[in-house]
Order: sequence, then structure tokens, then C-alpha cells
Amino acid sequence: MEKPEGRGGAAVRLDDPWYDALASGWGELDGTGAPAPVAAPGPAVPERGSSAADVYLEVQRSAAFQEVRSRYRRFAVPAVLAFLTWYLAYVVAATTAPELMARPVAGAVNVAMVAGLGQFLTTFLLTWAYARHARLHRDRAALDLRWDTQELTRGVVR
Repeated sequence: MEKPEGRGGAAVRLDDPWYDALASGWGELDGTGAPAPVAAPGPAVPERGSSAADVYLEVQRSAAFQEVRSRYRRFAVPAVLAFLTWYLAYVVAATTAPELMARPVAGAVNVAMVAGLGQFLTTFLLTWAYARHARLHRDRAALDLRWDTQELTRGVVR
């Protein structure tokens, strides 16, 4: 925000770096030196009788949506199965082989404590890997799909 000094000091001007006036057509000249009339973009015209539910069903059937879901499943299903296997192995070992879990590793630290801390470490690593996978393989496509969906739902009967 910027406050000009002097005579018009009460006027406040907001500087918004994300707003590009010329991209919207506002402030451009029409060739005669006068400002061009601004025509508001009309909403996308949906088919007669279509509703938001129809738009969402159409998007769900689209190849772009199926690709985003496929990328999610290709990461999530193996990750969940690996983590559950690791967790169940820890619980089964703790209940069926207490002598193994009680074996000392270093001083008072035993196998059970190392495996328990490994559960926490695995959780943090899996969270990091999920966020990285989403950022690199899904976020851009999902954002584009969401933008397209919003454009399709403008002006439909709700």
C-alpha cells in the first residue's frame, strides 16, 4: 500500500502485484487514443438442462481426471501396503518373539526400541515422499483440472 504525500494525501492506492490490468483489457487504447470499452467476459455457456452434477460426472469420466487418480493410486497403494506390512511385522514380533525384541543393541536400548523409533522415522519419510510425489506428479494436473471444472460450472443450474 502506498500513501502519496502532499495535496492528495488522503487518497490511498493499493498495489497488487498479482493483478495485471492490461491482461484483462482494462486501460488499453482503442487506436484513436481513447480508452477501449471493456466488455466483461461472458460465462461459459453450458448445454441446456445441464447441472453441476452433470459437469462433475463429465469431468470424472475425462482422461485427465483418470490420469490424476491413476498417479495417486500408483503411489498410495504400494506405500500403504508397505507401511502396514512393516507395522504388522513390528506388532507380531513384539507379541510372538519377546526375547528377540528384548535383545540389547546398545546399553539400555533394545531391538523393540529401535524398531519403535523406526516406525516414527518411517512415518515421517512416507509423509515427505507423499508430499514430494504430489508436488512433482499430480499437483499441476489437478490444479489444471480444477480450473477447467470451475470454468465449466460457471452459469450452470445448481
